[in-house]
Amino acid sequence: MSLLRMPALFIGHGSPMNAIENNCYSRAWFELGKKLPRPRAILVISAHWYTKGTAVTTMARPRTIHDFGNFPRELHEKQYPAKGFPELAVLVQDILEPIEVETDFEQWGLDHGSWGILAKMYPDADIPVVQLSIDRNQPASFHYEIGKKLTLLRDEGVLILGSGNIVHNLPAAKLGAEPFPWAISFEQFVRESLTSLEEPHPLFNALDREDGQLSNPTPEHFLPLLYVMGTWNKKEPISTPVEGIEDGSLSMLSIQLG
Repeated sequence: MSLLRMPALFIGHGSPMNAIENNCYSRAWFELGKKLPRPRAILVISAHWYTKGTAVTTMARPRTIHDFGNFPRELHEKQYPAKGFPELAVLVQDILEPIEVETDFEQWGLDHGSWGILAKMYPDADIPVVQLSIDRNQPASFHYEIGKKLTLLRDEGVLILGSGNIVHNLPAAKLGAEPFPWAISFEQFVRESLTSLEEPHPLFNALDREDGQLSNPTPEHFLPLLYVMGTWNKKEPISTPVEGIEDGSLSMLSIQLG
């Protein structure tokens, strides 16, 4: 057991360009990487691995996936050569039983929701990374309960990292626009709900709200937050190391447990 419990993070990843740009968000991620205890390994739940069923990457050398288009060559050529950690993947499968977790030896890797952040937090790519997929057919409570089961990994030196955006409505986005009122209200609701001790947790039904539907026409960018919140022990502090709403409808809010 580690003497120091690893924090857990939800990062609003925003545009893939953040992986190669020097901006307020990428600098904040870099500073986070320096300030946090150094993890033995990283388990990422990314909005961009949204699957039927649950899967975990088990390859020793996960490929860098460029799951986007119409971006500069520099971004498409960016590599993040972190090692995988097959032993951690097996442990995740054991922890999540009786949920069936498929092993992915070669189909996936590290998508931009994963490496786009890690390239700034840990630019040397010297920490093993495993990704866990999001089952699109399950309710909010399922994702939260998975987070609860994964909690013990934090005491084994594993950084649990959820990657998405609390507000993610790209069709409504307008370059340089001020935050839309519904984006502000939904982000504020999430902030106020983080430390709730209510059961069921108010975030379970967050996307049923009118501002939640406007903020998330599809749920995949919101759901990684539930995995992270599932690891909260209801006592440790919760902070927001990164803030901001871009182009009217893209929240960059990040949340740190511990």
